[in-house]
Amino acid sequence: MHCLIQVIVPRSGSCAHAQEKERHAMIVAVLSSLAEPTRLEAMRLLADGSEYCVCELMRKLGATQSRMSRHMQVLKQAGFVVDRRDAQWVRYKINPDLSPRLVRLVEAALECHILAREDAV
Repeated sequence: MHCLIQVIVPRSGSCAHAQEKERHAMIVAVLSSLAEPTRLEAMRLLADGSEYCVCELMRKLGATQSRMSRHMQVLKQAGFVVDRRDAQWVRYKINPDLSPRLVRLVEAALECHILAREDAV
């Protein structure tokens, strides 16, 4: 089963080489953040619009606290999620300011993940 996600990087004649390298690095970071199965599953859970604390994500995904926190930090750094402190808990939700392009990217990645799981069965 193959799933293709196309990333289009607009080219501009006035775009400096350093800016182009920075844009490519950003694209790699964003795609890498979704390439890990636990992070992708976390995004699937968060896609319902709810807020989840790390303890809930741990339980649902079978991850340790340190592992889940690390994964959520990667998603936060990529701009996919935002967090909020609630007493001793940190709650995460999908970033409400996520650009439409990144929303489509997440949707495509989740669709590919679902298709891969169905093919495995």
